[in-house]
Parts: sequence; C-alpha cells; structure tokens
Amino acid sequence: MDPNNPGPEEYGHEGDGRAPRQRPPRESLTSDFGQHAPALARTVQLVSGDFLLTVNPVDGSEIEPCPPAERPARPAKLTEAERAEVERAARPSVPPGPAQLPLPLLARQDEREKLVRLLARGRSVRLTGPAGSGRTRLLDTVAEDCADLAPDGVVRLNGHRRSADDLLHDLFYAVHDAPLHRPDRDELTDHVREIGAVVVLDDLEFGGAALDELLDATPECAFLLGATPDVPEPSAGAGIEEVALPGLDRAASLDLLRHAVGRDLTEDESNWAGDLWFESEGLPLRFVQAGALLRQRDRLRAGTDAVDEFGVFEDVRPDETSYDPADGDEVPLPSLGEAAAPAPLLASRLSASARATLRFAVALGGEVPHQAHLPALVGDTHADAALGELAACGLVSAAGARYRLAAGVPAQLEAAGYADEAEDRARAAAQHYTWWTGHPSVTPERVCAEADAVLAALAVLSPLTTAVAEGEQSTAVQLARTAAPAFASGLHWSAWEKALRAGAEAARLAGDVAEQAYFHHELGIHALCAGQLDRARAELEASIGLRGALADKRGTVAGRRALALVADRSGTPLALMPTAGEEVPEARYEESASPPRGVPTAFPELQPPSDTGLVVNRAVPSPSRPSTPSAKPGGGLKGLAKRNLVAAGAGALLVAVLGTVVTLGATSENDAGTPSENVGVNPSASQGVDDGSLGADPATGDEGDTGEATSRPTDPGPDGTVGTSDDPTPTASSSGEPSDGPSGTKKPDDPSRSPSKSPSKTPPPEPSDSGSPTPTETETEEETPTGSPTPTGSGTPTDTTPTTTNSASDSAPSTPVETNASAPQSSGANTPGDPERVI
Repeated sequence: MDPNNPGPEEYGHEGDGRAPRQRPPRESLTSDFGQHAPALARTVQLVSGDFLLTVNPVDGSEIEPCPPAERPARPAKLTEAERAEVERAARPSVPPGPAQLPLPLLARQDEREKLVRLLARGRSVRLTGPAGSGRTRLLDTVAEDCADLAPDGVVRLNGHRRSADDLLHDLFYAVHDAPLHRPDRDELTDHVREIGAVVVLDDLEFGGAALDELLDATPECAFLLGATPDVPEPSAGAGIEEVALPGLDRAASLDLLRHAVGRDLTEDESNWAGDLWFESEGLPLRFVQAGALLRQRDRLRAGTDAVDEFGVFEDVRPDETSYDPADGDEVPLPSLGEAAAPAPLLASRLSASARATLRFAVALGGEVPHQAHLPALVGDTHADAALGELAACGLVSAAGARYRLAAGVPAQLEAAGYADEAEDRARAAAQHYTWWTGHPSVTPERVCAEADAVLAALAVLSPLTTAVAEGEQSTAVQLARTAAPAFASGLHWSAWEKALRAGAEAARLAGDVAEQAYFHHELGIHALCAGQLDRARAELEASIGLRGALADKRGTVAGRRALALVADRSGTPLALMPTAGEEVPEARYEESASPPRGVPTAFPELQPPSDTGLVVNRAVPSPSRPSTPSAKPGGGLKGLAKRNLVAAGAGALLVAVLGTVVTLGATSENDAGTPSENVGVNPSASQGVDDGSLGADPATGDEGDTGEATSRPTDPGPDGTVGTSDDPTPTASSSGEPSDGPSGTKKPDDPSRSPSKSPSKTPPPEPSDSGSPTPTETETEEETPTGSPTPTGSGTPTDTTPTTTNSASDSAPSTPVETNASAPQSSGANTPGDPERVI
C-alpha cells in the first residue's frame, strides 16, 4: 500500500479532484491516503492540566489557559472489555510465520505460588533475577493467576527507560478513558489513588525514593516488580517483599533443552548440555539458544533437500559453517565457546533478511524495528518474517509491546562485525522514520509505540550532525521535527522531551537557527506544562531571541504569549519589548545610550529644587519624544523591569542629595546676591528641536564630541556668576528690547536706552526679606553665534577663557541663562508647559 500513489476509487475520492476534507483539531488524527494536494500540517488540541495546548508542527505549539467550555469531564474508568483490549495491546505482537510452541515454565512452581500468595494479601513484591533468567516468563504466568484479585484487574506496564512520573501516567491511561487529556500532578494523584489493581511492572530501572513516590501515589495497588540485581533496591520503609530468581538446576536445564529441540537428547548432546549448564549457571536463555543450535544442526544433517520451517535455509552462506552437506560427514556439535556466545553462529545460519535486521538492531542500540518496517528497511517484501526467525532462535526478547535484542546478544554481534556500518544503518532508519512519522495517515499512537527505535536513531545521528548547506536539513533535524509533534499529540511526553533535546543539539551543530528556535520553543512549552517555570522561561527567551534575529513574527508572537503565561504563573514581571505585531512606526531599533546620572530614560526626568541653581542636562530625550520602541505613546511605565525601578529610585535620591548640597552652598555665600537670580525659565533660543539637539543648549568651548562643557577658569562676579565687568547684573528696558549686557549687543538707535542703565553703573540688587531673588529688571536673550566673544556695553570684547562652576555636578552647563518673562518664544524654544523647561 503506497500512500503516495493510492487508487482514488479505493479510498472514496472517485477521481473528482476535489481538495481534501478539512479536519477539526479535536477530530481523529487518521486521514485519507488519497490526497490530491499537499497534506496540511497535523495540529492537535489537548488539555494539559489547566492549559489548552495546540500542537502546531509549523510555527510551534501554542498554550493558553483552558477555557471552561474546553475542560474535559472527570474521566471514567474503562469497562472490562476495554481493559482486555488495553491488555492485549500491551503484549508484543505475534511474529509472522509458523506458530512457535511455548516452552513450559520449569522449576518455578515455588516462586510462582509465593508471588500469588503475597499479591493476594495486597503486598507488593520485587522479583529479582539476572537477564535471561526467565523473569518475564514467570511474571506473565503470575499475571494470569491474579486476573480476578483486584477490582480493576491486572495492569501490565514496562519500565524500560520510564520514570516514576511516566509510569503513573501509563497506569492512569490503562484504567481510565481520557483521550487528549493529560492531568497535572495533583489531578493525576487523585485519579491513581482510586485505582485498585495488580500492577505487573517488568524491566524496572529505579528504586529508592523514586520507587517510594510510585508506591505512595497508588495505595490501593499491589505491585509485582521485575528487576535485575543492578537496579537500586527499595528503601527500608517501602514494605516490598523481595523474591530472588536463581538459575535452573542441571535436570531442569536438560529438560528445557529437550523441549526446545523437540526430541530426546543423545548422550553426546547431554554431556555437551551439562558443560553448558556449568558455564551458564543454569540461565534458561542459554538453553533456548542451545536448542536453536541443535535444531540448525539437525537440518544440516538432513542434507541439501531439507527446507527449514521458514523456507529460507537455502540462503545460508557456505563460508559461515564448517559443514558441507554434500560431503556426507557427521555435523559436529558446537564448541563450548560457541554455545556460550551463540549469536554469531546462530545469525550465520539465518536468512539474509534476518541478518540485515540484526544489523539494524545493533545500529539502534538493541532496538528491533517493528516487523511492519522491516520490508522498507531491508528492501525485501518478505522481510517481516525475519522477526519470527530471530524470536525462535532466542536472539530477541519481548520488552513490553516491542522486541529487543536478548541479553548479551548486542555485544556478541558487535564482536562479529555487525556494527561496522552502524552509522549508515541508523541514517537509513532515520530517513525511513522521518517519512513515516510525518505521514498524515500515521496516528500519534503508532508513532509512540515505535518511540524507542525512533529515539535510538536520533541518539546515534544527533551528535554526528555537521553543518549543512543553506536550504538543506540534516537527517536528525528532520526526524526530530516530524517525530516530536507526534509524541506530544500521543501524550508520550518523555519521548517528546528527548526528541526535542536531540533535535536542538542537531540543529545547533548544523547551524540551522530557525530549527533551533523551534526546538527551544517546544522545550519551553513542555517545561511550562510540567510546572518547571524557570526552565520554561530560559527556553522561551532563547527561542524569542533566535526568532527575533530571523524576523519570524508569527513565531515570536507565539513565544511571547507563552512567556507572558510563564510570568503570570511565576508572579515575576518580564521586561519585554513590543511584539512583532506592536511595532512602533519610525522607531529606531538600536541600543540607547546610558542616561545621565543613571536615571532610566523610560522615566520622566527628575527636576532638582528650584533654589539650587542646578541646570538639568537635556542630552536625553524625554518621554514626550519617543526614540525607541520602549517609549511607545501610551506605553508609560508598561513592561519595565524591577531593575529600572531601582535605578530610578537611586537617581531620584542622587538629585535630592545634590540639590541639598548646592542649596547649602548657595545660602552660605558671603555676598548678598543669590545664584538663582541669573537662571532663566526658558532654554536658549539659539537651538531648535529639529536641529539634532533635542532642545538642549549646546555646550560652548572646546568640548569636542563628548557633549560635556569644558571648565573655563575666570574671575567670577561677586555673586558667583561669570561677568565681564565689575557689575554682573544685566539690565534691560521695560519694553523688552535687548540691552548691551553680557548676552546682547547695543543698538545705537534705541530711543528707550538710558545712559544710567549702563552695566558698569548699576549696583547689584538686594535680596528680599524672604530670601528669594528680587530682580528689578529683565532682559531678553539675543541669538549670538556660538563660540564667539560677546561684546559688552562699551564695545569691549568679553574674555572667552573657560569658567568654573559651583554646581556639584560636572556635567551641568556652566553658562548662566538669563530670565525673560515677556519675550516672545522662538520656534526653537519650549513653551511654558513643556516638560523640558529649565528650572
């Protein structure tokens, strides 16, 4: 069945050429094969805790609080018939080919009765035995004996590469009907606490506190745990009974060998089996494999006309066996070394498809691909029969619903050269799984069932990824990209996380920034669903940064929404720039310079006290003139981080301290004059808002490009201000016309000019009783070329040497600005209500 070229009539399209039917997100994941257009991205909506998760394989998954209408009802328990179907699916599939007679369970009656007795009393038991000791066979038999002990029956689980949290979710789904619903930790604990079942858990890989967590969460369950001796033991207070599983005795071993061969043993074969029993310490797996060796020997002795039960005996390579049937000689028994490590000899007498399957299994770390994938991987339409050959020889063993290479077989095959082309085999498997996992006809449940083989291919290829040409993708990145969404949709979240991490590493090695952003986004979503908020924040921030560099607006928006949800759950505000959909027109996306005195530019500038004489530097734009995206109109203080608040407080405190110091210095002058009477209420009209100065007074002198005025020492006036004569007080006519004071030039035809108003003749004003300045007259400021000497009333040029300032801040302008309340405002001056008004 070719999903790329199906018959249209066969799949209901009848050649009408219409577009494929659009499926709702919550509908069945299986689509028709006969699609006349490229398959749409498969999106799935599911509920995780109190989140509504939309698995989007294109831009990244989206997550939001689950609306009340989308919340699933309390899951109901499966019926007895549905539980039987779940149990059947948990068993490994029957290999194709002639049915194999099951071997009897020999010399295990005492252990069997003890296990059933303990489970009937509600006790949990751990059955410990080495790999190949027949532990799985005994567990299956005990499970059948305990079928009627618990109200929820027997639940079969496999602990291979599964954590305690994974097993709790597996137990939940084995008893409850909860499609597309993954409960959070609290809800999960409530549900599994009500389960009363005998849980048969094989291949357990953890103990100690993790096992205590599993047992405490399921007080109504009795566990039958199968583990090897190298697995950590349960804690002292776990209350688990320990049952050890020893090897078979000599008589039981010979009896098992007779059942495996299907006939009585000769004397030579019995002696050979006795030596094997001593070497293997009575492990049943060794005698199952020894029985396969003897069956192969019998077929060789039968001559060239013998055809084995699979019809593939003619494919045996003559150079891999020491026996030639045409010679008519007796076939010797395998040596003791060959019987102790029988995998290479057994494989040499199998079909070419079976040997190719073994090479793929070695390349995938012992994981045997499902029999449905073998024809495509091997290139033989009948390669699915290879699994039956391997199972009959004892080269593979069941692991949950799958098959793995039996204990000791991978090392034996690697020594025989079966791992020579492991990378090429893993790459071929990854390419096949990339096509398969991404096909719309393959359900997430089927992908999750093949998770171990898919992850094994990723584990091999991800570290070997190299940089690829632009427009290409590495095989590992492609496989992770197609498999990860299927794992998420199938609720196999440990496999989802592993695929994402392998994909992120492969994308980093390949230099694929876009795929890196996708994998980090998905890892952030996974961490958010798992309640790991710190990790979610880190992953999402990494993804947003990468997508921002790529100008990926849709992906950036999805990442910011998820990050906002993280901030809401953690209670920590996030300092975010505007999203891609909130860009500020004509904004310059560049890093702003450091603000003066450490005050953040996002805050309104802090004004010093009016009696300090301190002039505020206007080199930084105010909030009324936004120059960065953070100054978006109407944004105000939105999105500011805590560090900006701290900086603002420090800046305000600094300004207050400076104001106090300057005020004390000004009030302690010996002269009766005050510096504040020479400070104007408006900035200089010589600069406008459109000439690049942002309305600030230009610094005079040789300050270069630094923007800071250079101090010019000169003879200050009696009140501490710079003057050009003995009398620093400027005068002006009441009409507001400019005078020949320090900042103006004399107009010779001024009729209102009085000789008595000369700067050298006017005494300084006396302060009022209240201490505030009492200027008698004001004068307007006339525009003077910057840097040129200003003439005095008598026509003598002003000294242009630098002056010093008595302000506590070195960056404040040292040139006083004079007051003119009645002069009209120029186009470059600020209005009285402008926030940039000089104090």
